[in-house]
Amino acid sequence: MKLYYAPGACSLAPHIVLAEAGIAADFVKVDLKTHQTGAGVDYYTINPKGSVPLLELDNGERLTEVSAIVQYLADQKSGTGLAPAAGTFERYRLQEWLNFVSSELHKQYSPFFNPATPDAYKEMVTKKLGERFAYLTKHFKDRDYLLGDKFSVADAYLFTILRWSKSVGIQLEPWPVLTEFLARVRARAKVSEVMKHEELAN
Repeated sequence: MKLYYAPGACSLAPHIVLAEAGIAADFVKVDLKTHQTGAGVDYYTINPKGSVPLLELDNGERLTEVSAIVQYLADQKSGTGLAPAAGTFERYRLQEWLNFVSSELHKQYSPFFNPATPDAYKEMVTKKLGERFAYLTKHFKDRDYLLGDKFSVADAYLFTILRWSKSVGIQLEPWPVLTEFLARVRARAKVSEVMKHEELAN
């Protein structure tokens, strides 16, 4: 198994899931500016989308998109509890959260990484994110993780996206519950290992 990743990008989520599940994998670093791998391979020849993550299986099959990859990985080691069993209502709840993080958070951060994005649009998106942060704050009022008291693949994804806040100038201080969530996940032993591997300070 092989994961194509870029340090700190959304590929951090499946990287964390691999570690939490104890699944061995090779890691191929991708430069998203040049779209070259460390070996100088044109990444578009591997993933026509040009984005990370991409998970390549031993049989050559390739899977993209964070939500699909993290669920696939969790199902390889169902005993870890990283995802509820397929077909259960709890699994659909997990998918609900994965979709929320993907559409309501992940894509909302994207404009901040584009230098051509007008400031007025960034302000509008920041306001929208604030509404989503308020929703998350209420949800976390009586639980440590998205599905309750147990860490799941959705938490790995949420952690990955929320930690972008500082680098794009979004302040999370008004939502201390979210900064506490980030610290809680960051303190996990496997997450710390992954952060070290990707050379990420926090």
